Amino acid sequence: MKKKVVSVLSVVMLIASVFAFAGCSSSAKSDVIKLGFIGPMTGDAAIYGSSADAGAKLAVKEINAAGGIDGKNIELIGYDSKADQTEAINAYNRLRDQDGVVAVIGGTLSGETLAMKDIMVKDNMPVLSPTATAVEVTQDAPNIFRACFLDDYQGQAAANFAATTLGAKTAALLIGTGNPYSEGVSAAFKTAFTAKGGTIAGSESYGTADKDFSAQLTKIKEMNPDVVFVPDYVQTVGPILQKAKEMGITAKFIGADGWDGVQVEYADAAQGNYFTNHYAADSPSPTVQNFIKAYQTEYNKVPNSFAALGYDAVYAMVDAIKAAGSTDSADIIKALNATNYAGVTGNLKFDEQGNPKDKEVTIIKIDGGQLKYDSTVVNN
Repeated sequence: MKKKVVSVLSVVMLIASVFAFAGCSSSAKSDVIKLGFIGPMTGDAAIYGSSADAGAKLAVKEINAAGGIDGKNIELIGYDSKADQTEAINAYNRLRDQDGVVAVIGGTLSGETLAMKDIMVKDNMPVLSPTATAVEVTQDAPNIFRACFLDDYQGQAAANFAATTLGAKTAALLIGTGNPYSEGVSAAFKTAFTAKGGTIAGSESYGTADKDFSAQLTKIKEMNPDVVFVPDYVQTVGPILQKAKEMGITAKFIGADGWDGVQVEYADAAQGNYFTNHYAADSPSPTVQNFIKAYQTEYNKVPNSFAALGYDAVYAMVDAIKAAGSTDSADIIKALNATNYAGVTGNLKFDEQGNPKDKEVTIIKIDGGQLKYDSTVVNN
């Protein structure tokens, strides 16, 4: 009988200890608010995901040092999408099911973000993409927002710059087929440039597997346009500019924000050309310069626009969570709709589609291997 009493007491104590441990674990978890990040960290597009991730991590470090969210630290959990749509979907599912994030910063590229879109909408997950510029990203998606301006917005700005500042009368387009980013920005450029009285001399295209652009550039050279518009990413734009230089094409090349970083490996080929961007590192703005100083201290290099957008996206999301006073999805989304955050890349105030209202577009000139502020375009 005595042994039975001891056995029962042991079981009771064991159960009590289990509940006590579970209580401690739950308390520990409640001291952390988890945010997810998705973007390419490896592969040809790694410059974009790794830069946005670095900016996001810097923001988290600063916010935690300042007390986090009501005393709770932020944990940023990031996954490498490898610029692959399936990998991006798998990453999102892990963030939701295994990591228990309350919101997502991402995706980084338009294609991967669109691949995840339907699932994220169904889940009503609060999402703030730092850099996905395709128009469709936020359409019919009340839970999805973005920190960057849209493809059509920067395409229009590039056309206004070409026609008004450069005085271009004719333009040729070089478009990546099957690339929502390249196709979307090109379509907007074409519409805006012709509206300004310009003429599209012709359009050439290339596939994702193309490495030699001689055939397309030969036809463009024969067109003799004033400008050539090529909205794509560095790994594609660099070789195009290099080949154009070798072929003696004298037209000015203009690109979009995907060019950011092209000066690193293709400085000579990119010399004297322009692209639209979200900010300029040589801006005198105290907000910009304070960010650059902090980024250089942390990483020992100058941040590109993707880093700045990742930084802004985290701060805007955290502001929304603070304003909501909750980690409930509906509360965060409601707060995001009311966001008014003054960031490094400009003011973040969202319209009914979750897009930034009236963000200025910065024109960057590549000069001497440096990205230099040229002008600011406000679409009208």
